[in-house]
Amino acid sequence: MKKVMSALRFVFRNGETWTVSREHIGDLWIKQVSTSFGRIKDDFEEIHPCESLKIEIAQEADSVNSNDINKGGLEAGMFARVAKFQDIEMMDILYRDRKVDSKSVHVDKDRIYFPYKAMDTDGNDNLYQSSQEHGDRLYIVIDPDRTVTDVYPECAAAHS
Repeated sequence: MKKVMSALRFVFRNGETWTVSREHIGDLWIKQVSTSFGRIKDDFEEIHPCESLKIEIAQEADSVNSNDINKGGLEAGMFARVAKFQDIEMMDILYRDRKVDSKSVHVDKDRIYFPYKAMDTDGNDNLYQSSQEHGDRLYIVIDPDRTVTDVYPECAAAHS
């Protein structure tokens, strides 16, 4: 059975999450996902690092899913949370490939790790992550060489 992506779940350094449904995702590019084997905490696991991410998210996703554990997004919204803290560490690509009682069930996921370089000694914020709201969209880029204004010129024009 073919896997169909149903949502992306962003995982922040502090363990909070934000799930964005497929219908709220515009532009999306995950560059060069590879497979590695490494120690995560105490176990050895297969992991999937990528070179970079760019994504455009519609305003309808600026909320907290009740299944997410994020509390900070409840007050200001997830767009403001992402803009304030540059701490997205990884993402789960959630798939649906069966229905139970006419509801899609997430039966599988792929975990993607992003490039990460600590901005300072506390290690929470990622130097490689940039984001910006423009119009009714949030744009996020996680890339060692490019920022959100490099990838999305409309964001750069908004600051001019």
